[in-house]
Amino acid sequence: MSEKRVIKLLLADVDGTLVTKDKILTDRAIASVHAMHEAGIMLALTSGRPPRGMQKLVAPLGLKTPVAGFNGGVLVNPDMSVIESRMLSPEAAHTALKTILDKGLDAWLYTPDAWLIRKRDAPHVAREASTVGFEPVIVPEFTEEHLSKLAKIVGVGDDYDLVADAEAAAQKALGHNASAARSQPYYLDITHPDANKGFVAEWLSKRFNIPRENIATIGDMPNDVLMFVKSGFSIAMGNASDQVKSQATAVTDSFADEGFAKAVENFVLPHAG
Repeated sequence: MSEKRVIKLLLADVDGTLVTKDKILTDRAIASVHAMHEAGIMLALTSGRPPRGMQKLVAPLGLKTPVAGFNGGVLVNPDMSVIESRMLSPEAAHTALKTILDKGLDAWLYTPDAWLIRKRDAPHVAREASTVGFEPVIVPEFTEEHLSKLAKIVGVGDDYDLVADAEAAAQKALGHNASAARSQPYYLDITHPDANKGFVAEWLSKRFNIPRENIATIGDMPNDVLMFVKSGFSIAMGNASDQVKSQATAVTDSFADEGFAKAVENFVLPHAG
């Protein structure tokens, strides 16, 4: 990174990046964000989580910037009031759901304010409820009404190769009608075509009149690469795959070893304006 480069905003992924495996914000991560604020660098968050699944991060981090939930499907202010949203078309929702189920994955549906599932004891449900801070709504089946107002559909499975296969199948079936990318090895997120982290980086650039070259990004999963290419400097977590690392400007340590805080300290703060 050039010594003359200035970073004015850091766009960060949440799970696998900002928080630990146990979904904890460490003291060092919090301190690094406050040091950014003091240096005049903004922090913005983007995640596959619903917006209210990030609400508990706002106060400890002192966030003043919009929060991009559903990978940019719903953008909210720090008080959770909606700025704008992008819903899947009913046609894309039908195709996405069929692809997920045909591949043998479980399916979760997210409206802007609710999480719909069919089985409470399905894999990852309890962990997700703890992560986002609210409980799912159990429905016997997914209806046309549900599919008409979706911000995100998630395919869930513990066979990581199968999830990757479903990602490729969804991308082929949906084309330009939706964005399909893994947010975790066991989660396939399907959202509006403009609801991806690359869009979030561009949206923040326009909203704050910050050139893309003055934006840094940090993440760990394939869907984070979409924002890497829309920023001037990108950082992959140490726990990221080699494929993700190869597409970043720099690599920090794992989320199990203060990788986020170290990235801020080593790559971001030295280039404050």
